[in-house]
Amino acid sequence: MSSHSPHGQSSLRTVQVLGGGNAGSSAHVRSLTAGLVARGVRVTVCAPAEADDTYDFTGAGAEHVHVPRSSDPGSVAALRAACTNADLVHAHGLHASFRAVLALGGRSTPLVVTWHNRAHAEGARAHLLRLLERRVARTAAVVLGTTSDLVDRARRTGARDARLAAVALPRPRPGEGPHEECEQPLPKLRAELGAIGRPLLVAVGSLDRHRGYDLLLDASHAWRERDPAPVVVIAGEGPHRAALGRRIEDEGLPVRLVGLRDDVGDLLAAADLALLPGGGESRSVLAQEALHARVPLVAALSGGVRELVGDAAELVPPGDATAFGAAVVRLLGDPERAERLREAGARQAATWPTEDETVAQVLSVYDELTQPRPMI
Repeated sequence: MSSHSPHGQSSLRTVQVLGGGNAGSSAHVRSLTAGLVARGVRVTVCAPAEADDTYDFTGAGAEHVHVPRSSDPGSVAALRAACTNADLVHAHGLHASFRAVLALGGRSTPLVVTWHNRAHAEGARAHLLRLLERRVARTAAVVLGTTSDLVDRARRTGARDARLAAVALPRPRPGEGPHEECEQPLPKLRAELGAIGRPLLVAVGSLDRHRGYDLLLDASHAWRERDPAPVVVIAGEGPHRAALGRRIEDEGLPVRLVGLRDDVGDLLAAADLALLPGGGESRSVLAQEALHARVPLVAALSGGVRELVGDAAELVPPGDATAFGAAVVRLLGDPERAERLREAGARQAATWPTEDETVAQVLSVYDELTQPRPMI
């Protein structure tokens, strides 16, 4: 093993490359950065400036280099310059990985990529994404997938070495988490959301088509006539917002779009149920936060959801709005089942890797790739 002292004696220099568009991967890189720096590894994070503003990579001990999300020549040149003299480059997500492949063209610097989610696209763009995946998988020294599905996909796409990644849900930084002293749902927040005396259902994530929010609106018809009718709160922004807003208004649905929120932990602490209607994330941050917060989860069975939550959630077939609505109604009417899910969720969350275990696995991969090879 190469030596990684906690006092900065290691000469290992890594560059972490982020597109900046995925909250889960950005939080992971922030956590990874802190752990690597604590072990004496020098870290440069290449990401858009707004990602550093949000996740404070510099506060975790990294050097931050602004690299826009695009793959234009200027971005690639900036990334290539930042990777000069790096011992290893680690890119997160497909687009960041492809930029890293372009930036490292002709260099022998080892490239590790982590696939946090499967990229989504339709039509001609879907074909382009498959080409990018193949190029990245075949170029990388190691592909880490956050679910078995992603590892299998990397192998099918031509990866030389694909492994399951340990990815922890990072602990909130001070001031970010739910109010720990509030063991009861937060009355003031529930009042703000219009959920006094009625169940509060919470979904979180970017407002993209593949997130399943149209299905959620379809499903909400199943409980709109209940007394009292539950209110659904969707926290997030994205290109599908206007279309969702029109549907909510036209159909008179008990659903509120509340935009980006910096109090998602509090939203979950106040919620009666968490909802994951689509397969937008392979290792859903919402699913992890819900189980940690002991909030019963209703989720479409897609991506890596089963692998992540086991039997600690109400899982329904993907794309089936009727089944999703029925599962919500059933759970709202069965407090004992909801309590069993809370207990099972806490047990399941305890089996997930810690931040220290995540850093240790990544560091062992780095050591493999940067060890001097013995002379034969």
